[in-house]
Parts: sequence; structure tokens; C-alpha cells
Amino acid sequence: MKDENCVFCKIANGEIFTATLYEDDLFRVILDLGPASRGHALILPKNHFADVCALDQETSSKVLALAAKIGTAMKKSLNCAGFNLVQNNGQAAGQTVFHFHLHIIPRYEGGPRMVSWEPQSPSQEELAQLAECIKKEL
Repeated sequence: MKDENCVFCKIANGEIFTATLYEDDLFRVILDLGPASRGHALILPKNHFADVCALDQETSSKVLALAAKIGTAMKKSLNCAGFNLVQNNGQAAGQTVFHFHLHIIPRYEGGPRMVSWEPQSPSQEELAQLAECIKKEL
């Protein structure tokens, strides 16, 4: 199931050329055209899913193992010290293309700060209330 108007569907299915690192029946992994660091890649499912909540079982069960495989290859080939896996869901979370994709961002020693936040200090009571609120929807 593809969305004919989705640029990531077109890229994932080879209709738009881009540098491809990996491809199988379910995914295409490409180098990001606006990278956060050298080697930044995207895992794109060939089927269209708006976000992580829409993924089918087969895709969701395989995407993390593929990310680990690509990250391991990056550490060996690019000599990066680590990598971040970043996946945004919804506009408020920074999603700009509404086709599920997982960023694999190589991190280098002494590189810029990315994917970080200032930790808050919620009380135990607030954490308990939040947990109960979320658990009601599970």
C-alpha cells in the first residue's frame, strides 16, 4: 500500500533516486539529504504508514533490528563513536514528512549536542498520577 502523493513512498520504491545504503522487500535505507551529521541515514518502509502508531506487525517487528545493523556498519565504516535513533510522531514532535521513518544519526567525539533535553524533576506523586492516566488507555 503506497500513497501516490508521498515523496517517501516514491523514494522507498525507487521512483526518485537517492543514495541507497540497503534495500530489501520491506525497506530502503537512504542517506538523508539534510543530514544532522556525516552519514545520517533514514530507514523508509516501502509501504505507507503515517507514523509509528500506524505500523503493521511485520514492519514494526523488523525495523529495530535493521537500525542496529545499519548503526553497527556506521560505527565500523565511519569510525563514529555511537549513533542516535530518532523517530518523530506528529507535527508537535517534529515530524515533517508523514510517512514513518527512522533516523540513524552517527555521533562523533567532540561533535555538536543533538537529541538532548534538560531533565525535569517531577514528584513521585506526579509520576504516579501520570502512570495511572496512561495505563487507562493501554
